[in-house]
Amino acid sequence: MTHQLSFEGVYPILATPFHDNEEVDLESMDRLIRFMAALRVDGVTILGVLGEANRMLDRDREALIRVAVKAAAGLPVIVGTSHSGTQAALGLSQMAQELGARAVMVTPHAEAVPSEESVLEYYRVIASGIRIPIVLQDHPASSGVYMSAPLMLRIVAELPLIAAMKEEALPTAPKIRTLIQGMSVRKVPILTGLGALYGQFDLEAGSSGFNTGFAFPETLTAMVQAARAGDVARMRQIYTRFLPLIVFEQQPGVAIRKEILRLRGAIAGNRVRHPGAAIQPAVAAQLRQLIDQVLPGVDITQPLAL
Repeated sequence: MTHQLSFEGVYPILATPFHDNEEVDLESMDRLIRFMAALRVDGVTILGVLGEANRMLDRDREALIRVAVKAAAGLPVIVGTSHSGTQAALGLSQMAQELGARAVMVTPHAEAVPSEESVLEYYRVIASGIRIPIVLQDHPASSGVYMSAPLMLRIVAELPLIAAMKEEALPTAPKIRTLIQGMSVRKVPILTGLGALYGQFDLEAGSSGFNTGFAFPETLTAMVQAARAGDVARMRQIYTRFLPLIVFEQQPGVAIRKEILRLRGAIAGNRVRHPGAAIQPAVAAQLRQLIDQVLPGVDITQPLAL
């Protein structure tokens, strides 16, 4: 069954599972995709920052995309294809398209002499060489590029293949409002990132959903559904309940999220590729205590009943 790709709802950013020898664990990737489908998400994104994309060989990327698309069985797969080189980003995007990705997610790369025209040209070259939609990712913490709202609006207006924006430039809510107000030529959805850290405020600002790595994405779906129904009180209640986990998980690195996914049975191990740091035993113990605090007596290997 092929699902609609609307860029509204919840599109989790997935971790990349590894064996203890740091080889890609394709069996766990298959399991992770199926686990997310069982949570009834609207799609998944692989090879983002959380997916340790900067530590991947091209053969790793190809294998992961193949497995993800097959396991998704029609659920939209978005692939991160950002690269410091424009032609390389284009090539990765073309590979993702050829392997069955439904969209790509792209962030620009910092240059010694910042240039908005260069950023626009980066997206123009990629858009000219593929047919699938592009998610315009605004994440200066990883890219080193601050894109102004006028620049982002210009990219959206000039490049029809830009189908959504992922907003992660702090403070997010004011920028989301500015972008929504400025989209007079063409309107596209704006998705929230940053581990849902500012999820309540972004939804109140007009975000269409989440494109982020929080390991309990069904809670984000419940927030989006409440916001769509105009039940702001319930949306805030869910956010407040899970905020301790959201904050704890959002600490630097990907080890905590991988450990949660392991505890949920979605992946076999929590290995992070070097030089990424592994989770410390004391942090893992604190995490388990926190999960018991927020979800007492709940089997987290099953979809949460919210």
